[in-house]
Amino acid sequence: MPRRGDNIRKRKDGRWEGRYQVISANGKKRYLSVYGKSYREVKEKLAAKMQLSGDMNFPGVPAIETGGGLQIYDTGFCVLMEEWLEKVAESRKYSTYVKYKKLYTCYIQNLFFSDKLSWMSNSHIQIRMASLDASDSTRHSVLALIRQTLRYAENQYGFPMPVITGFSLQKRMSAIEVMNRTEQTRLIQFLYSDMNISKAGIYLCLFTGLRLGEVCSLKWADIDQERGLLHVSRTVQRIESREGPTKTMLLETSPKSDFSKRAIPISDTLLSLLSKFRQEGQEYVLQNHKPMEPRTYQNHFKKYLEKINAPDYNFHILRHTFATNCIDSGMDIKSLSEILGHSNVQITLNRYVHPSMDTKRKYINALSADYGQLCGQA
Repeated sequence: MPRRGDNIRKRKDGRWEGRYQVISANGKKRYLSVYGKSYREVKEKLAAKMQLSGDMNFPGVPAIETGGGLQIYDTGFCVLMEEWLEKVAESRKYSTYVKYKKLYTCYIQNLFFSDKLSWMSNSHIQIRMASLDASDSTRHSVLALIRQTLRYAENQYGFPMPVITGFSLQKRMSAIEVMNRTEQTRLIQFLYSDMNISKAGIYLCLFTGLRLGEVCSLKWADIDQERGLLHVSRTVQRIESREGPTKTMLLETSPKSDFSKRAIPISDTLLSLLSKFRQEGQEYVLQNHKPMEPRTYQNHFKKYLEKINAPDYNFHILRHTFATNCIDSGMDIKSLSEILGHSNVQITLNRYVHPSMDTKRKYINALSADYGQLCGQA
């Protein structure tokens, strides 16, 4: 049986066969076949045929009428991606659409603006990606969008998607910066002096690992005082407005993934601290009746760092510091991963868990003590 979106089947003799359509000079259509030992091999051969012959018509590729009445069966890749982006706008969160659209306009459109869909082989994509001057994270996102667009062409129009392999995007991740013990001590002491709700929010992030958007959209209803739980069910961010790229809006949505919707246990001390600032009729924790502007709260944090003579850290360092402190105190990775809202523990290990210098020193000193005992016994 052919797979959905493919003109590929397994023959009775055990071989795989892929069929494609060509148009001769007189306009007649006929089918040709390629063969292979596996589905993947045949799919790669079909993709190679697409690249080698620009006048081939592959089943389901959208036809575009030009002014002279000529039919072009091989549309531009960027045209197809823009069509796919419109589908994303209809079916996904608006913030997701804005993120994808920005990647397209900033990177993909410049790389593939003149390329035909039939050129999109693995080797051609590698050549284009080699000229992309961007971080590994951005390159990974760009490649993900290319794959999704090609998969859309396959599912929507039956266009054989090339097998994309051979990309080495993952480099050794450097240790994520965290606040050292001295900086943490100075920060906590500063927060407790003349405490207000803004300082309490910073303290909350340091002891729960909340993201900036999550604490800015936190409501009092999300805090279960009886059970000692904090429920994360939304986030807020400033993104491009629907009116155009020159205008922005504050958008409150569900968290970045289903795993980000979580319940975090909080201590009695933290509950007591927060309850001091709760007022009758107040909906949001940091601001009365609307979420806090993330950039504004980030600026509050920057000012606090200046007060304690700490480096100009990003707000996210509170989350990194929380995760590292949890590991140093003996918390298991699975529990920490769920508290942080990660989809799997590998993300937690790779991005957030880096033993502090104090922890390394503790283990070295313990090892030295063991050696000293052995020397004494000798």
